[in-house]
Amino acid sequence: AQISYALKIIIVPLLLVWAWKWYAPITGPRKISGSILYGIIFGLIGLAVWCLLLAPFIDIAGKPWAMSDFFLRLFAASLIVPVFEELFIRGYIFRVAFQWNVNRKKKTIKSPLNETLDHNSINDIKPGAWSVAAISISTIAFTAGHMPVEWLAAVAYSILISILWILRKDLLSCMIAHGVTNFSLGLYVYFTGQWGFW
Repeated sequence: AQISYALKIIIVPLLLVWAWKWYAPITGPRKISGSILYGIIFGLIGLAVWCLLLAPFIDIAGKPWAMSDFFLRLFAASLIVPVFEELFIRGYIFRVAFQWNVNRKKKTIKSPLNETLDHNSINDIKPGAWSVAAISISTIAFTAGHMPVEWLAAVAYSILISILWILRKDLLSCMIAHGVTNFSLGLYVYFTGQWGFW
């Protein structure tokens, strides 16, 4: 586990830096201080949602992690995973799904997906723009990256963060919320000994 997390901690940030020029903008039209505040609030709400919906499906006590493994995972989960996942889920998949849904409604476009991928740019989508299709597709993608016992919690969490995207109109608040949830979950597990959540 140590090697796996150590590699993630090295490789993923390098990939994030390398691909930086292709990202959708991280900040939006509103003040960054507001995004930080909303991110913290939604992150703590997300912690409660995650634990409440996951608890019925797991052995809460779980097995304790070795401290070195725990802190490596805490670091990755708090600082790297939120940036990577939010860029991919809400920065890319959500926007592609939104644009595809727009194109799907146009009678003149034969292949909405091809039009979306080949002729549209996700950067043209207004911050906070949303559709039921965008929320649904991005939620399915987010949930697919989790274990089956986590699916209910993952669906609810993804919808919560999509609501934050709609309200704040930026990825920064989503990244902060995701990071706060993961970090506070780690602290909760560490101090309560309820390792099943980890």
